Amino acid sequence: MISVALRNLRHRPGGFVATFLTAFLGAALLMAFASLLDTANAASLPSAASLPGSASLPSAASLPSAASLPDAAASSADSLSTTAAVGGGWCLIIVAFAVTSTLSLAIRQRADQVALLRRIGATRGQLRRMILGEAAAVALLAATAAIPLGLALGRLLLSLLRDTGQAAPSTSFVFGPTAFGVGFGVTLLGSLIAGVATARRTVFASPSASSPPVSSGARSRPLFRRIAAAFFLAVGANCAVLTATLMDGKGIDAMQTGGQAGIWASVGLALLAPELLRLVTLLLGGVVRLVGGAPGELAVLAVRGRQLGSAVMPVLFFTGIATGTVYMQGIENRAAIGSVEPSYAQDVKTLNYVVVGMLTLFVAIMLVNTLIAGTVRRRREFAQQRLAGATRGQLLAMVGLEGLLVTITGVLGGSIASLFTILPFASARADRLWPDATPLPYLAIVAVAATLTGAAMIGATRRVVRGPATAGVGLPA
Repeated sequence: MISVALRNLRHRPGGFVATFLTAFLGAALLMAFASLLDTANAASLPSAASLPGSASLPSAASLPSAASLPDAAASSADSLSTTAAVGGGWCLIIVAFAVTSTLSLAIRQRADQVALLRRIGATRGQLRRMILGEAAAVALLAATAAIPLGLALGRLLLSLLRDTGQAAPSTSFVFGPTAFGVGFGVTLLGSLIAGVATARRTVFASPSASSPPVSSGARSRPLFRRIAAAFFLAVGANCAVLTATLMDGKGIDAMQTGGQAGIWASVGLALLAPELLRLVTLLLGGVVRLVGGAPGELAVLAVRGRQLGSAVMPVLFFTGIATGTVYMQGIENRAAIGSVEPSYAQDVKTLNYVVVGMLTLFVAIMLVNTLIAGTVRRRREFAQQRLAGATRGQLLAMVGLEGLLVTITGVLGGSIASLFTILPFASARADRLWPDATPLPYLAIVAVAATLTGAAMIGATRRVVRGPATAGVGLPA
């Protein structure tokens, strides 16, 4: 079955594009931040000039110890390690979640192929090996291809740290074993975990599409997902409480727990995306039907009957992380006016903007990939609706209204997640629950989320509904 997996990759590359791009960008980000640890380790070592026998030092007794390194080198190593640990840790959470969700979506899109293999005699063990082989192959290819981009991003991060005085100008960039180990290890491990989970769901499905059984595993999956969501929300709430209480009066150090609170909350709410989407559809379904007419009715039915939670997740991540980080840094900037900041304050500020920029770009690409993959999967559904009398315009309007419901759900969930960061941090740094901040950054984030969602879904639908409808259901034109 490994050979079947490789043939799938060779003959059906389009089905793996979204997974490859997500793993590629995730590996590049992880390698970039991990390379700062390689650079920090090299910066903390004595220079070549200080080795025994060097012409610059007459004796080995005068070699500097790690504790007696120049302040500039020690400070550079600390800044690099802090940036790598905090930024890389955030990336680790998001990248692992993104790779898992995208690969799961890609495998589910091939349910017909898996069912066909089951009908011709493939065993569950063979199907598992095929899915895991595909996951490992995509992860390794993506991580290998990500090396040049990870190298470039790592150099960019070091350059930013140099420009802001957080790393010595003489600090040399090192792209070493830590960067390779983290990039390949996390990408491969995340893909294999996603492959195991998806294979378990897929191979226990009925080979007959007409009568799928409801197994105990299928019934328990929502329960496990909700338990995991409750756990991550509890972790986020704990970080929020620590920010408002223990970190009150600690200045910029409150960012350590404040930023994590919003990220953990985003993960928890993302796991509840199906429930959130159903709730929003229940509340706004009547309005969508009234405004959209027939396309509105189709949109509401489609959202209720399909699993669009995977489309909500990236919108929620994008909104939650971007909003929480931008407003947290804005609160800190105002709180620091007229006060003496610690020496590492500039490190944290630079780190926040770099991390939010990179993660926002990554999540935005993940959003587009997920939405396009999910829309292309509906080729047969769209063809059947056209054969039943729906026009291309009505289908585009239907998808646009679905995108509206997805955007509202994602923005709502992301906004709630960002409050886990904003409210406790404002309390700790500004002594007020609601920060004195302009709504313009939030409106810009919402506009970007809506634009990306609408463009991805409608653009993919335009391509899918081209040509005769009979071709979409496998009939001759």
